Amino acid sequence: MPDRQFRDDPLPHMWPGTGPTPDGTDESDAERRRRRARFLRDLAEARALRDRVQPRRAKTARLRHAMRMRTFRW
Repeated sequence: MPDRQFRDDPLPHMWPGTGPTPDGTDESDAERRRRRARFLRDLAEARALRDRVQPRRAKTARLRHAMRMRTFRW
């Protein structure tokens, strides 16, 4: 996908949501961290909801993750 942004993009200031905001001021790091924290809270809430409504799938995912961690070599 040519329009997808990657971490090693040489122009991170051109990524959507970075750089000047529509009113012309630069977004502060604190605001970015607040938005990220809110996103991560929403993501965790969505995962918890999915686990509650699909318990069999959640159990399978937990077992699969545990197996992956047991077979991973540090």
